[in-house]
Amino acid sequence: MMVSRKHMRGITLIELMIVVIIISILVTISYPNYREFAARAKRTEAKTALLKAATNQERFYLQNNQFSIDLTQLGFGASPFTTDTGSYVITVAAPIPTADFVVIATYQLGGTEAAKCNVFSITGSGVKTSGPDLDCWTRTR
Repeated sequence: MMVSRKHMRGITLIELMIVVIIISILVTISYPNYREFAARAKRTEAKTALLKAATNQERFYLQNNQFSIDLTQLGFGASPFTTDTGSYVITVAAPIPTADFVVIATYQLGGTEAAKCNVFSITGSGVKTSGPDLDCWTRTR
C-alpha cells in the first residue's frame, strides 16, 4: 500500500529549526532592552521614595521644628523602608549639625545595576547625589 505524499500533513525538521532560530534572534534583541527597562523602573521607584521622604521631612519639620530619622514618622510603613520590588532600601541619616537631613536609597541586588547606580541620596537643601555613576538621577539608559 503506497501513501501519496500529497495527503501528508505536518512540519519538517528544517521548518521547525527556522522557527527556533527566528525566536532566538528576537529574544537576543529584546532581552537586553527588557533588562534596561526593568533597571530604569527600579531607579524610578527609588527616586520617587526619596522625593516623598524629602517632602515629608519638610512637613515634619514644620510641625515639630526638627527632622526625623524614623521613616514611619514620615509616612512609610517601616524604618528602614524597602521599595516594593525589594531593590532599594531607604534610610535617613542622622541629622547634620546644620539642621539638615539626608535620605539615602541603597541598591540591594547584584548585577550590572549595582555597578551603575548603587546609592542615591537627597539632602534637605535639595542636593541629589548618586554613585558610582554620577548621572543616576537623570539616567535614561
